[in-house]
Amino acid sequence: MIADPQNRVKPIFIIAEAGVNHNGSIKVAKKLIDVAARSSADAVKFQTFQADKIISKYAPKAEYQKMSTAETESQLEMVKKLELTEGGHRQLIEYCQSRKIQFLSTPFDLESINLLAQKFALPSLKIPSGEITDAPFLLAAAQTGKNIILSTGMSTLKEVADALGVLAFGYAGFRNKPAIAAFKEAYYSGKGQRLLKEKVILLHCTTEYPAPFDEVNLKAMETLRKTFGLPVGLSDHTQGIAVSIAAAALGAAVIEKHFTLDRQLPGPDHKASLEPDELHAMIRSIRQVEKAMGSVQKKPTVSEIKNLYVARKSLVAAQPIHKGDVFSPLNLAFKRPGTGISPMRYWGLLGKRSAKNYYEDELITK
Repeated sequence: MIADPQNRVKPIFIIAEAGVNHNGSIKVAKKLIDVAARSSADAVKFQTFQADKIISKYAPKAEYQKMSTAETESQLEMVKKLELTEGGHRQLIEYCQSRKIQFLSTPFDLESINLLAQKFALPSLKIPSGEITDAPFLLAAAQTGKNIILSTGMSTLKEVADALGVLAFGYAGFRNKPAIAAFKEAYYSGKGQRLLKEKVILLHCTTEYPAPFDEVNLKAMETLRKTFGLPVGLSDHTQGIAVSIAAAALGAAVIEKHFTLDRQLPGPDHKASLEPDELHAMIRSIRQVEKAMGSVQKKPTVSEIKNLYVARKSLVAAQPIHKGDVFSPLNLAFKRPGTGISPMRYWGLLGKRSAKNYYEDELITK
């Protein structure tokens, strides 16, 4: 049974973000699924879109896209080559099932929401940062009733709140006309809050490829958590694996990270992605961090108990002591093992008389 990201209980839900790194090839996409499955990711995520419905022919490329694609190619031409057909989606979903890894995808248009939520009945939708102000899109996503993982890159707290208001309105099924005031009312309603807590996870994100380390602001995860009372994770666009591991230590519910078969492949996202060995190392490290987080209790652990008496010291005779001798700094010392009287009682023994004879290094017992 593949875990669902709405499960609030650890372990962290790890999404291996294949995105468009398949370069339009189902064969490559399946290889990416293989990598994600072997790395023990919980889900592998792709992107679902119809390029001509989301990108104007006049839309410029982002700077990072210009660096890794043909100069003469428009953003529309670049993205058009990366579409997955409905049949392609079906093949990948079935392949994920055979590899026992969850298939996820990010829709970018209304038709794609319908394809993923209705046609393929996926349990969850991932909403990208760029759609956080697209109220009709958010409303349509919430009206499917599916769980939503919402990336918050480029956003202010107000924009996140506004987006959550639209989702609350859509989830709650309010019949009044969609409007900013109605979204706000839905957000603050008891029903709206309950549904948001049941269905939404927020991802902190820095929308740059790769994201500069000094702009990641991992502490904002806690700000989102406290402000909205929702589980919070990270969509990590930095180079390497350190930031994702740090997010795990900060209590991320979900961690999403781009990966590729080879960073040297042509395409917009490869250079900001992990290669297979790195993905495996990241997931292994996150699972180690989860174990290391452990309990809030401070007490000796099971593995420490056997070392406690070996590592600690006891009061011992620094020289032969005869019955009736007065304990003093000259005849008392502190040495291992810790099976005798604790050195914490040292001052309480000073000036008292010994009740027995002790040879040098013998544990003091009374």
